Amino acid sequence: MAIHESICDLVTGPPGDALVQRYLDHVRFEKRLAQRTVALYTLDLEKLAAHAAQAGVSLTAVETGHIRRWVAQMHSGGRSGRGIALILSGWRGFYIWLGREGLVACNPVLDVRAPKAAKPLPKALSVDDAVQLASFERAANNPWLEARDAAMVELLYGGGLRVGELTGLDVQASDGARGWVDLPAGEAHVLGKGSKRRIVPVGAQAVQALQAWLQVRGQALHAVLAPPVSPPVAGASPHAALFIGRNGTRLTAQSIWQRVRQRSLQAGLAAPVHPHMLRHSFASHVLQSSSDLRGVQELLGHANISTTQIYTRLDFQHLAKAYDAAHPRAHLKAAGSSGSK
Repeated sequence: MAIHESICDLVTGPPGDALVQRYLDHVRFEKRLAQRTVALYTLDLEKLAAHAAQAGVSLTAVETGHIRRWVAQMHSGGRSGRGIALILSGWRGFYIWLGREGLVACNPVLDVRAPKAAKPLPKALSVDDAVQLASFERAANNPWLEARDAAMVELLYGGGLRVGELTGLDVQASDGARGWVDLPAGEAHVLGKGSKRRIVPVGAQAVQALQAWLQVRGQALHAVLAPPVSPPVAGASPHAALFIGRNGTRLTAQSIWQRVRQRSLQAGLAAPVHPHMLRHSFASHVLQSSSDLRGVQELLGHANISTTQIYTRLDFQHLAKAYDAAHPRAHLKAAGSSGSK
């Protein structure tokens, strides 16, 4: 029988427990790492020692193949990619120290990487829930707030805007404007990530909601705001923001998150909604209807198509649910409901 021997086997040293203790003393007293970090290293090295004992090898004889096998076992056992990466980091540091001490000839963890964690799917509303939120009309106790919040939701869902792009909109174009809405053209000009400008279509419902908001916005400004004391900045109106608060200042992203959340609960949705969920819903619903991935990429302002491709997974989920609900072969028949006689 051929005996396999790697370069890592050529160096032997003290027993594993003694090596681990020496390394922990090193990180505790020489590197002066925090007690919590030392405790985590201890747990990681206990796992390493247990794996090595089970494989019948000493810690100084561990090979890259062993490490890869143990990573696969941890992954199949349900440990997350991030958790495995942290364990590998602890093991890697241990073998770096062993190498400096002349106790191993190579680091078996050097080229081993943790499994990539699957990116979570963005949370998107169903079409029915999104339309329910966009169509929701609150009791007109405060028509000023109602008109503003309705217009915000229409732009977030109807145009897929980021909340930062929404807060940056001005009433009209100017040299100092980050963005604005051209109602006659049905377009929103926004400044996205990386200071990249793009034009987003504004649908008829959003245009109508914005027109209603602009009527009461002007009345509110005239009623509650005095003329500015300091001269305005060149090229910008002192009250240029499209969406403003009670004092006439530009609405913050935090305020928009709060208003959208409150409106979604009042509209009867099961879970609270945040602005980015409306952007996800916009992308998912347009992709479901058009299958135009490049078009959705342009509308969202994504630099890379790979960022947009995550919505194809949402689209597949939608199709899978439709299949499960409608296809006669999607479900197994109940036991005993049919069979040969």
